Amino acid sequence: MKLHYFPTPKATNTLSTTELRDTFLISGLFQPGKVVAHYTDLDRMITGGAVPTTAPLALPADKELGTSFFLERREIGILNLGAPGVVRVGGTKHDLATLDCLYIGLGEKDVFFENGSSGQAQFYFVSTPAHAKHPTAVARRAAITAAPIGEVAKANRRTILKYIHQDGIKSCQLVLGFTEFEAGSIWNTMPPHTHSRRTEIYLYFDLGENIVMHFMGEPEATRHLVVRDREAVLSPAWSIHAGVGTGAYRFVWAMGGDNQVFADMDPAPIATLK
Repeated sequence: MKLHYFPTPKATNTLSTTELRDTFLISGLFQPGKVVAHYTDLDRMITGGAVPTTAPLALPADKELGTSFFLERREIGILNLGAPGVVRVGGTKHDLATLDCLYIGLGEKDVFFENGSSGQAQFYFVSTPAHAKHPTAVARRAAITAAPIGEVAKANRRTILKYIHQDGIKSCQLVLGFTEFEAGSIWNTMPPHTHSRRTEIYLYFDLGENIVMHFMGEPEATRHLVVRDREAVLSPAWSIHAGVGTGAYRFVWAMGGDNQVFADMDPAPIATLK
């Protein structure tokens, strides 16, 4: 399990392109037959991918956790980005279609990822520390509805689909969902924002050969990352997180911190960006 420690805003402004990418961008999460996990000091969030092939894969129990099993003091949200697959929690089998979400609460010891019979499942997960147990729950993509927001004229017409949140699957602190765009819209989260009470991780997916220009850093000292399919960006509380694609894409957003209020944001007006 790779550890990520983050520099201050001032130090971030001195990083080279390579150093910036090594610090804030995660590649290679989805490797056949493996679970890949990254432990961050962003509210102790862990993010990773599991791509089971012929044998089930278990959540890791690495020494970085300081516990005897992964969910001993944690909760986790899992989103299937691939073909239908299975996650087993204890003795219970959970079938996950494409873009279905599974939440698993504190204390579940045996969690296994399994491939389906119709293609390659690809499970993306984000975990946060937990202080109380909430029940395992599934949210089906087919059952999630939301009204589009944004404007066609500003190329940011999009739908935000919330899975783990105050009015959906209950958790201790994890909030998770994904955003998808209408044809011709390519901007996400613009104008941008920060939220000093929470940190956030984006995973961009379904880009194909397109790229996303992801903007980060302090509003008055922005930096950028070139992001490709199934790469994740780590966003400290002081950093904006916004992007524009060269074509269609989706992205998973996941947050952890002091509250679960989706609208708890500190706006960074476009006129103030530098």
